[in-house]
Amino acid sequence: MARSKIGDIVEISTGRGLAYAHHTHRHAMYGSLLRVFTGFNAERPDVLQVVSRPVQFSTFFPLNAAVTRKLVQIVGRAPVASSLTLFPTFRAGVVDPLTGTIGTWWLWDGENEWCVGDLTPEQRQFPVRGVMNDTALFERIEQEWNPAVDVR
Repeated sequence: MARSKIGDIVEISTGRGLAYAHHTHRHAMYGSLLRVFTGFNAERPDVLQVVSRPVQFSTFFPLNAAVTRKLVQIVGRAPVASSLTLFPTFRAGVVDPLTGTIGTWWLWDGENEWCVGDLTPEQRQFPVRGVMNDTALFERIEQEWNPAVDVR
């Protein structure tokens, strides 16, 4: 099995058309970081057109396993845009089972984690820390989900 590489463009077939993501980082614990782009296509566009789109959301994803299982396809490679070269700051929290909300949020930069309590409006835009499976990835792409709506 060939190992995915930084810069790979990933094609994701959804019920709404073809969607695309860029493999921008690899983390030792969480694996491949994908930047999922906005928009759907009936046919495969030029790779450079894809990577110029806005990022809808970022997530860790088991890319090598998904390629092996033919759930997604690597269709090209492009340099990572300068705006995406820095590892993003993620947010995480524990859901209170009684309220269904998160009372205390934590931020993580890939190495360090710190408590922030409540999120600022800017921090609400940060990706949610975790590894997304293929079902969740496809659903979130189709629903045009973004992390700002997932604040509990």
